[in-house]
Amino acid sequence: MNSKFRRFAKAALPLLMTLLASAGAHAELPQVDIGAKFREEQVEGTFVLLDGQTGAFQRYNAARADKRYLPASTYKIPNSLIALETGVAKDKDFEIAWDSKRNPRQPWWPAAWAQNHTLETALQNSAVWYYQEVARRIGAERMQAYVDRFNYGNRDISGGIDQFWLTGALRISANEQVEFLRRFYVNQFGLSERTVKMTKDILVLEQTPDYRLSGKTGWAGFGEPGATQTAWLVGYLERQGDVFYFALNVDVKKSQDAAARMKIVRGVFGDLGLLSSAPPALSPQRAQSANSGQSR
Repeated sequence: MNSKFRRFAKAALPLLMTLLASAGAHAELPQVDIGAKFREEQVEGTFVLLDGQTGAFQRYNAARADKRYLPASTYKIPNSLIALETGVAKDKDFEIAWDSKRNPRQPWWPAAWAQNHTLETALQNSAVWYYQEVARRIGAERMQAYVDRFNYGNRDISGGIDQFWLTGALRISANEQVEFLRRFYVNQFGLSERTVKMTKDILVLEQTPDYRLSGKTGWAGFGEPGATQTAWLVGYLERQGDVFYFALNVDVKKSQDAAARMKIVRGVFGDLGLLSSAPPALSPQRAQSANSGQSR
C-alpha cells in the first residue's frame, strides 16, 4: 500500500506543483498608495488599474475615474484599429506624405510632425495631421459604426470628422478607457487578428525580456490658448503571461505636469513589484512617445 501511495504521490507531484505555481502567478496584487505618486508629482488626476487575471481594480480618485474628457491622442488607438480593419491603412508601414499647404506647420508642433509618416511613426510621434487624414479617408459613416461597435465613451463624433476627438464632442472616462483596452486586447470587437496584432505592435513603449509596456499619451487642449488642458496615458503591461490595464489623466497647469504621467505609471507598477525603478534604454521614437510633453 505504501508503495502504491509513493508511486501515486510521485506521479501527482508535478501536477500539484504546476497548480501551486499557477495560483501564485495569479495571486491578487497588493494594495498600493497610488495617491502618493500624484502627490509626489504635485498633480491632480485619476488612475485606474485592472488586473486582467483576477478582474480586481485599484483606483485613485474614483469619482474622477467616471468623469469623461476629450480623448485627444489616445483616440489614435481606435483610429488605428479602424484604419487597418477598413483597409484605409494597408499595414503599419502605410505612408502619407505631409502636405504643408493642407496641414501647415503650427508654432506648437514638435519638429517630428513636419514630415512624411507611416501609421507606426505617426502613432509613436503622435502626429495629429496624419490621423486627421486617416479619419477623413475612413469617413463619418464608417467611423460612427466602429465607435458604436467599440462602445467608446459617449460615442459622439460630432464636431468634424478630423476634430471630434481633439476639440469636438467625443468624451471618455478613465474607467471606459480601461474597458476599451481590455476588450481590444482580447479582441472582443470581432476584428481580424492581423488588425489587433499590428496595432499592439505599434503601441509598444518599452520591452525587455521580463515585460512589455504598451500605451498611448494624449493631451487635450494643447496648443489652444485658454483651453482646459488634460493629459492622458493609457495602456497595458504584459509580464510573464499576465496583463494589467491602466488609464490615468492629470490636469495640466504647468508645462512639467504632462511629464508626470509616465513617472506615475512606472511608480505604481514599481510599487506592485511589476517594473524595475529604472526604464530600459529606448529608441528616440519610443522615448518621445513615452515621455514627450508634446503628445496631443
